[in-house]
This record gives sequence, structure tokens and C-alpha cells, in this order.
Amino acid sequence: MMWNFKQYGDATAAIEESGEHYTYSFFEKEGSQLADAIGGRKLVLCLCTNTIGSLLGYVTFLNYGIVPMMLNAEIDRDMLSALIENYKPDYIWKPSKIAKFGYELEKTPYNCEFPLNEELALLLTTSGSTGSPKFVRQSYKNIEANTKSIVEYLKLDSTERPITTLPMSYTYGLSIINSHLWVGASVIFTDKGLLQKEFWQIFKTYGATSFGGVPYTYEMLDKLRLYRMDLPTLKTMTQAGGKLSPELHKKFAEYAEKTNRHFIVMYGQTEATARMAYLPPKKSLEKYGSMGIAIPGGEFSLIDGEGNPITGFEIVGELVYKGDNVMLGYAEYGFDLAKSDECGGVLITGDMAKRDADGYYYIVGRKKRFLKIFGNRVNLDEAERLVKSKFDCECACAGIDDKMSVYVTNSEIINDVRKFVSEKTGIHSSAFDVKLIDSIPKNEAGKTLYTALEG
Repeated sequence: MMWNFKQYGDATAAIEESGEHYTYSFFEKEGSQLADAIGGRKLVLCLCTNTIGSLLGYVTFLNYGIVPMMLNAEIDRDMLSALIENYKPDYIWKPSKIAKFGYELEKTPYNCEFPLNEELALLLTTSGSTGSPKFVRQSYKNIEANTKSIVEYLKLDSTERPITTLPMSYTYGLSIINSHLWVGASVIFTDKGLLQKEFWQIFKTYGATSFGGVPYTYEMLDKLRLYRMDLPTLKTMTQAGGKLSPELHKKFAEYAEKTNRHFIVMYGQTEATARMAYLPPKKSLEKYGSMGIAIPGGEFSLIDGEGNPITGFEIVGELVYKGDNVMLGYAEYGFDLAKSDECGGVLITGDMAKRDADGYYYIVGRKKRFLKIFGNRVNLDEAERLVKSKFDCECACAGIDDKMSVYVTNSEIINDVRKFVSEKTGIHSSAFDVKLIDSIPKNEAGKTLYTALEG
């Protein structure tokens, strides 16, 4: 079993926004009944929400050797149908307005259509492939190793009360649940967003001690002036899911230092079961802009374009991670679920990074997020950061070699943005096409969907 709920007995495991408390014993008892209804190791598609019913399904499946495919309950129905056809799950665990705990188990026409590797524990979409057939195959060892590591470096214990700010179908949101249930803490479940007044009411009512967010989350919190809010129970803020601008990193680190809180920037990917690096809170201000150091049990290295190791400092290379939390591999079809470990604990991340003299790492951008423009190499992530910082606006950069597209949501800055990017890169303005769109497309985790933008 992933979690030993018996050891925490009648301690509160989860709190619903309605005020209902659910004990560890509740999940032990109800989980046993749900597992009996499924009847053994099978594939279950889990349509996730930030609710008790969704949590009950997830923890039961992992504890009883049932393999869940985690998808957001709001997934496009055509995409969902295609995934069901492709993977042929035995059951679907889905929201229901009339069922007990708000979820029901639906039997599909399929019966163990594809063999499941004995190490396979969980299937999650990568942050960029929601709705596609591609899943990350995580093992029991992956999840346990990453959970223990997170507990260690965040120093978690049973007094914690995190509140949900991220989807359960997203690896970062799931890792918060995994690690806090491991130590007997109480997770506050809500589907309310940070921009809703009700979220902060729930936060205060149940004494939330922490929350996690992606860069977009912190951009919104900055606009909401989190610094002025009265949140006496807040102890820790964590950030992952992409690089936070150094300016915002510094701003939140200063806020945390002044108010005796922890702001912890982290780095991870679904392929590494959530987390690979963290910046110790005592270094948050000194090393702002850094993703930190490897998590306990993990190890980083950098390689050049030919795959040779980079040993010097301040030299950009591709980041490589080694650890027990590295996935088994990908799945694109149902028969991939029988595959064994294809990674051997090593992940070539696709991120470009550099290392300082103290051993702290800094993400520069994605390997594929570069364009060659008139012979010059342009980092699209850095261009986005510069535009956002200068104009305090929503922005996304994409394009092809010799033509970069800059998407903005404010018509008044189009000409200024083109001139600014040209000056910053030293490239003639004809290379830049600034486009006005209603909003920057994002997935449920707040990450920009570059594939939804025009080329």
C-alpha cells in the first residue's frame, strides 16, 4: 500500500469547503469497499476534481494496486472518447450529482484488454499533452521516492493544512496530496480559484498553512496584492510548473522574509513524478531566479550539444536528472502499459540551464523554445519575460526561424512591443510580428498552450 491510513486513524485527512471533515479511517473503510467492487488489478479512468470523491478514488486505486488514468473532469468529450477507445479501461470513476460522495463507478465494455506491468502505478498526461494519447508511466517506487523526498526537504508533519490550488490530474497538485497524506496532515479541498473571494474565506475558515502555484498563479497573486492580505495561518508558499520571473521571485522572497514565512521555488516534470529541485527558503532571496539544488536522492548534470558533460560554471547546457523518481517511460497506446522501465532512472529534461559556483542551477529556457532569426539565436522564454516585465501584460512568444510572433492582449502596446523586442535582441523589427488576441490560451495548470497559438 502507498499509504498506511490505519496509523492515523481518526485524524482528519481531508476537509471539504462545506466544512465536512473526513478521517483517515474513512478512507480506509470506504476504499476497501470500492476496491472490492472493482475486483483486482485493473485499469480505471479517473475524471478528477478537487473533491472528496475524486480523492477517495485516487487513494484507493493506488493502495489496492488498481492503475488510475488521471484526467481533468472537464476534458473535451471527443478527446475523452478517443482515450477510452485507445486504452480501453475497465472502469470509469466519474463525478455524479446523485451518487455517494459525489462519484460513481461506471463499468465499460472492456475487461482487462491490455496487460499491466507489475511496476505500473499511475498514468498522468504531461503538462503539454492534455487530451493526447501520450501518458507518463509512473511506478510505485517513483511515487514513494518523490513523496519521501518532498516530505524531507519541506519538513512536513501532521500539523500542515495545505489548500488545493491546482488540479488533481496535474502532477504538481497530486504531489501535494501525496506528501501531506504521507505525514497524516489535513488537506483542504476546494474547486474555488484564487481570484474568487470564497477561496480566501475557505482559506481563513479552516486555517490553511500552505498553497502551491505555477508562475501564472503568482502573477495573479501579485495583482491581488497578497502582501496586504491578513493570513495569519499561512506558513509556506511553493512554486513550480515553469520558471517564475526573477522580479516576481525576488518580490515574494522579500515578502516571505519580512513576514517570517517560507517561499520555496521548485523545479519538476511529470516525467520525474513531480519534483527534481528546490531552492532552500534560507537561500530564496540570495539566489532569486534559481531553481535551486537537486532534491534528496536526486542528482543533476549538464551536457553540451554532443552529449559531453559540462563541468564549468555559468555555462549553458541541457539539464540531466538522475533519481528513483524518474518515470518508467511513456505510453501512447494501450499495449504500452505492459512495458517495463525504459529510462533507468535518468531523464534528459529538454531544459537548458547553467550552474553557478555554489552549485545552484538556473533554467535558461526549453531546448526547443529557441529560434534562429537572421543567424541569431533567440530564447522565446526570455523574450516573454522581458515583455511581461516591461509592459506588465499577458504575453506569449512563438514562431518559426526568421519570424517571431509575439502575442499580446493589449492593442495599445503593439508598436511599442515590436520596437522593444527589436532593441533588446539587436534584430531588425521586420523579424517580429506582434499579434493581438483576446487571451493567452492556458491549460488547467496555468501553463501557456503554445500549440493553440498560430505559427
